Amino acid sequence: MTRLTGVILATLMLLGGCDGATPSDQAPLWRAEGKTMGTYYRVLVANPPAAALTGLNGAIEQQLAEDNHQISTWQDDTILSRFNRYRGTDPQPITTGIADIVSTALRIGAKTGGAMDITIGPLVNLWGFGPEKQPTKTPDAQQIESARARVGLGHLRLIETSNGQWLQKSVPDMYVDLSTVGEGYATDHLAALLEQRGITRYLVSVGGAVLTRGVSSSQQPWRVAIQHATDESVAAEAVVDLQGHGISTSGSYRNYYELEGKRISHVIDPVTGRPIDHKLVSATVIATTALEADGWDTCLMVLGTEKAKQLALQEGLAVFLITKTEQGFTTWMSPQFSSFIISQSDKGA
Repeated sequence: MTRLTGVILATLMLLGGCDGATPSDQAPLWRAEGKTMGTYYRVLVANPPAAALTGLNGAIEQQLAEDNHQISTWQDDTILSRFNRYRGTDPQPITTGIADIVSTALRIGAKTGGAMDITIGPLVNLWGFGPEKQPTKTPDAQQIESARARVGLGHLRLIETSNGQWLQKSVPDMYVDLSTVGEGYATDHLAALLEQRGITRYLVSVGGAVLTRGVSSSQQPWRVAIQHATDESVAAEAVVDLQGHGISTSGSYRNYYELEGKRISHVIDPVTGRPIDHKLVSATVIATTALEADGWDTCLMVLGTEKAKQLALQEGLAVFLITKTEQGFTTWMSPQFSSFIISQSDKGA
């Protein structure tokens, strides 16, 4: 089972557009949920056609297993693990799905000065957020520099031809980690599975990535709440109507551990080689696909509040940020995000 470094599902509370209704007083709502990729998935289908539900549970599980078999670094027999073990520089065959992820990651990485970097695997492993164990002491400068020498999007090349897709690395021991976009990738695939069965009213989520289409069983928009950025609180900072879009949140306040008296965030800055230590604690992005949203949210977390704001405005992104201050938490949203807002906590700034 792969372990993804995005924020767990609780960060995006799925309201489903039910307006407080209970299962007994709302129109039919089919659901499936469970564990996958080290996190949780959920599928909600409003007023589903009976024929479309035949074997749907099994098809969902099979799709998630196939995605996991492609991108997991926690299993030795996956396509990505085989690429990472390969100690050469010849192009290696990959699937269309992996090519889609890499293409998205390379594009976003180029626009962010490398803040989004799927070659960050050596640093992720060094700091204990990959398959390797957590360190017993803080990695020293030499260890960090050694890992950084194997990191960089310039060392990775995607080759796409009519005969297939290949991935090529110029550093033989480069280690690609797709966990920062895996949740969005899997969410989009579940949505495509539903569409293939003629289902057009649904909400699907894997971890911190969500995608919706149509309206809920109560004929209301599918609504998602962005959770307040603390370990304990379940209060909502904002509620959004996704309008058929994908949403993804990355944060520093759930996936971490303590080492030598310091909190070590799972969000690693590829430039410094170290976990982030700034005050931005949560970044949420709405985009046309869950993969696109998932690709942007982590790099915004790497950049920190001010640079994240600049990037959001520059790229026209729909972004919602939560920053910790001495007085508490403040929020900021881009103009594009405001069009999705249904309600917002009056504590935001």
